[in-house]
Amino acid sequence: MSQTQKNQTLDKPTKDRPWLIRTYAGHSTAKASNALYRSNLEKGQTGLSVAFDLPTQTGYDSDHILARGEVGKVGVPVSHLGDMRTLFDQIPLEQMNTSMTINATAPWLLALYIATAEEQGADVTKLQGTVQNDLIKEYLSRGTYICPPEPSLKMIADVAEYCYTNVPKWNPMNVCSYHLQEAGATPEQELAFALATAIAVLDALKPRVPAKDFPALAGRISFFVNAGIRFVTEMCKMRAFVDLWDEILVERYGVTDPKFRRFRYGVQVNSLGLTEQQPENNVYRILIEMLAVTLSKKARARAVQLPAWNEALGLPRPWDQQWSMRMQQIMAFETDLLEYDDLFDGNPAVDSKVEELKDGARRELANLESMGGAIGAIDYMKSRLVDSNAERLNRIEAGETIVVGVNKFQKGEPSPLMTGDGGIMVVDPAVEQEQITRLNQWRSQRDNAAVEKALADLRAAAKGGKNVMPASIAAAKAGVTTGEWAAQMRVVHGEYRGPTGVSGAPSNKTEGLDDLRAAVDAVSDKLGRRLKFVIGKPGLDGHSNGAEQIAFRARDCGMDITYDGIRLTPEEIVTKAIEDAAHVVGLSILSGSHIPLIDDLMQRMRDAGLGDIPVIVGGIIPDDDAERLRAMGVARVYTPKDFELNTIMGDIVTLANPSSVAAQ
Repeated sequence: MSQTQKNQTLDKPTKDRPWLIRTYAGHSTAKASNALYRSNLEKGQTGLSVAFDLPTQTGYDSDHILARGEVGKVGVPVSHLGDMRTLFDQIPLEQMNTSMTINATAPWLLALYIATAEEQGADVTKLQGTVQNDLIKEYLSRGTYICPPEPSLKMIADVAEYCYTNVPKWNPMNVCSYHLQEAGATPEQELAFALATAIAVLDALKPRVPAKDFPALAGRISFFVNAGIRFVTEMCKMRAFVDLWDEILVERYGVTDPKFRRFRYGVQVNSLGLTEQQPENNVYRILIEMLAVTLSKKARARAVQLPAWNEALGLPRPWDQQWSMRMQQIMAFETDLLEYDDLFDGNPAVDSKVEELKDGARRELANLESMGGAIGAIDYMKSRLVDSNAERLNRIEAGETIVVGVNKFQKGEPSPLMTGDGGIMVVDPAVEQEQITRLNQWRSQRDNAAVEKALADLRAAAKGGKNVMPASIAAAKAGVTTGEWAAQMRVVHGEYRGPTGVSGAPSNKTEGLDDLRAAVDAVSDKLGRRLKFVIGKPGLDGHSNGAEQIAFRARDCGMDITYDGIRLTPEEIVTKAIEDAAHVVGLSILSGSHIPLIDDLMQRMRDAGLGDIPVIVGGIIPDDDAERLRAMGVARVYTPKDFELNTIMGDIVTLANPSSVAAQ
């Protein structure tokens, strides 16, 4: 080799390793999801990100009454070790990096994962991955909690302590700010609320381990964030996260080793901003949002998963997920991004924005600390998210925030991507009964005496304040089911009803509502009392943003509202409609279970003599399903394209008007 060639070799830039490339996936059955995972890995995906269905997330077996219509819809059902075994069939877990988006049942799903790995002959100490295990954000945004905050925090710490000793490469807790942004959080709120959650967990962990080992344990806490369309602000937010996390670990916990203070995070870019209108535009949104978490080397994500362009329409197909994965691969392997140091160091505009975000987050953190930290401030944080989300929607409705294809540039050509299947995957309704059949077969073949002993040991561990992980792993191996595990937690710790964030008093955001308020007054006079609007969320779906904003706006329009939060049965909603003498009933479902749940509710309304009460429905509902709902007697169906809340308010007034009813 000549000297010139040697110099050229020495001058060649060193390329960083790319982030973990994932797609968030799981649906129908463990067998179907396993096929999807293996296919994605063959296409170049480098890690797994498991989506579980709502019964699994909320601790119910697939045959529980509350699981009806929810099995396999938003993720994969995992009711026992057999399901977990099938889910990872022919996937060597010792070689895999697996992220599991699970919270209330996190100790249990991790126990099943460990038991499955042991069956494969894996060295458990080599397992790598993450279990989300963040219950605090569930109270604020996603809604798949089970137990009250204090015992939930204890279980988070149980997982972290167990992993520290037995599965040292595993991230035992993933502070999730993703859903905070989905619920309307400003960047400062996302920073502060997430960091307050991390502080609450570290405070709970500190007494559990020797002081010399605490820094290493703190170093295993990871984060899962959101990146929205304002990608410069979002990139600055990530740099602020890096600085603030370092600051907290040094000043509050005395962690001196820089490697334990690294801000390690995975990301899914913003699904909230994906639109049903002109859905092909979502491809550009996803790409731009990915820039926020990849451009800055200092604050680059460790793992990235991108939504599919059609997630506002329904469940993406494998090809849609492949398209998003190719986007990551092109960025990582075709561009020169990974050959350079941080592109923004010393940029005055970036430095100024980062400092501004840090100052705002510090003020909010001090405010939360004065309330007793994240646990004590749950009600406050929830109400602030609802307020912030209302402000966000107001800006879109007023045209102050432009969303292309939604409130500006609405005219366009039909999308050729919307093929004969409607552009989405539809889960076969037969999947639910097939899963129940397998569940019953599992129960019939296990050793019931071993199950009863395992459940008794689990209950004793929970009651006695012991770490529940060893007993959970033993229960997994004995054949205990997800519903049985969660039932023990409910017995010992009780269940919890989180705050709705919607008070009964009108807000100060009534500007521009004068005509609607007058219309509500006029109809109320005709009705002889205030127009009563009952809002319900049937099923296990905890995505409450839409229901909260409808309740918020209806209240500000002068209606008498009832909104009792998430996870109500159709029977409970009908009972509330009777008790409160509802004039209109509104339902919100985003999990895809609208057909069976609303069919049940409409039949119960008729049986209760309420067949003349108008029912309106909102959710991610395909056109064919909307027609079926109208055939059931549903008066109005709203989807994400119906973003103008005042139009919906006008419809409610019209439906409640006795003159309108008489004219029909």
